Amino acid sequence: MKLSPTQQSILELIAERIDEEGMPPSQTEIARAMGFKGVRAAQYHLDALEQAGAIERVPGRARGIRLSQPWQAPQRSLQLAAPAEDTIRLPVLGRVAAGAPIGSGAEDIDPDGPSVLLDPQLFDPIPDYLLRVQGQSMRDEGILDGDLVGVRRTAEARSGEVVVARLDEEITIKVLRCDEDAISLLPSNPAYEPIVVSADQDFAIEGIYCGLLRPGRSR
Repeated sequence: MKLSPTQQSILELIAERIDEEGMPPSQTEIARAMGFKGVRAAQYHLDALEQAGAIERVPGRARGIRLSQPWQAPQRSLQLAAPAEDTIRLPVLGRVAAGAPIGSGAEDIDPDGPSVLLDPQLFDPIPDYLLRVQGQSMRDEGILDGDLVGVRRTAEARSGEVVVARLDEEITIKVLRCDEDAISLLPSNPAYEPIVVSADQDFAIEGIYCGLLRPGRSR
């Protein structure tokens, strides 16, 4: 059974807490860490992890969660690269909203601004810059508040791609949907409403999502 990005993140959280503190997180702590509104969402994903054979649960225990096998971080995880000849330096331009759009952070690149040295193989395609995520509307795509997302500059994208879009001089990250008579920006979190682009709004694609870094974790 294939795990969703959210379930992968929960499994990583459980493994880290066991490794660091000797015990797994409670369902309340999982819900808080993942930005869920309540523990029912955490219970749903724990059920899925148990059915997939990734964890075992001990009935009657508040923290009765065990890993079914030794944890190893997924090979797809992104990590900061050590300086090398084939690394790239990406500027961190500002913020992008995973929620309601916020003021644009995708200004022209400042050569003296903050940047991160990375292995280009961590992304596909190779991005031109990074933006810091604010909000939880892309949670089920595995994009969380505080992440740094890589963005490839382009004015074109296909329906279904995760894009960084400008809407009335504000910028947001969403899933693009192009219908015959409308363009929509879709969240990946049922707690948020889609954004339908009206004809009188100033709309443009700023770029496509290429991958992410999660500060504070080896991802």
